[in-house]
Amino acid sequence: MTDRLASLLSRFSISAKTFHAGALCGINSLTGSEGLGQLHLIRQGNVKVMHGTELVAHINEPSLLLYAQPLARRFLTDKAKGAEFVCADLSFEGGKANPVRAALPAFVCLPLSSLRDSQPVLDLLFAEAAGSNCGRQKMLDSLFEVLLIQILRELMEHHVVRSGMLAGMGHPRLRRALVAMHDQPKRDWSLPDLAAEAGMSRTSFANTFRDIVGVTPVQYLQNWRVGLVQKLLLEGHSMRQIADNVGYSSEAALSRAFRTQTGNSPSEWRKSHEGAG
Repeated sequence: MTDRLASLLSRFSISAKTFHAGALCGINSLTGSEGLGQLHLIRQGNVKVMHGTELVAHINEPSLLLYAQPLARRFLTDKAKGAEFVCADLSFEGGKANPVRAALPAFVCLPLSSLRDSQPVLDLLFAEAAGSNCGRQKMLDSLFEVLLIQILRELMEHHVVRSGMLAGMGHPRLRRALVAMHDQPKRDWSLPDLAAEAGMSRTSFANTFRDIVGVTPVQYLQNWRVGLVQKLLLEGHSMRQIADNVGYSSEAALSRAFRTQTGNSPSEWRKSHEGAG
């Protein structure tokens, strides 16, 4: 099977930084940091998760909470017993242009038992969190990054996400066209080309893609290219290099597409985003 995540994660990496391991007791409020997501593992304990005044989850088995975007939340636990958490910040390369971050729901709650192949990683992560071995921080961060890939697999394979790019990546035919665009953004893709990659008729492919991914194949390709342009702009590449790498015939064509998509010229966008997460 084609590796659906290879191109995404090689171009837009996700890194983890563990910031808490231990009990949380009573009421704990978090807002998250701009530009960062967070992943919370609840090893044991009873936890109510509040978003404002809304109870969004009542956890009584080992579970994970994934926030791709900063979102104010409160964890309500027993004042004396608390609940055992291990938590990490998630840094998405490219910021808002990171397609994985953009495709993830604002909030995901899954029991750890649903991650069928993750038990060895979870066992090691919880053991490291409870210990004080040398290299503990690096080990925990790396294990969180491995776990996140396994979470993405779960979301795709078991259709936890019903629309958007991850839903498309879970479709047995659409995934082929998506991977082809991710792998070869500079190719002059036509709708018949992409339908052929998916092994579908042009009409069936176009309708299914729009219904599941939420945009047309042409618009998705444009979004993917502009996201790559934004990443390369922040890395300091020249317009000529970017146009050649991403698939635009000229700097002028790149600028027109970029302005249509973002409302700014590439230079304006870069100035407003330099130093941003």
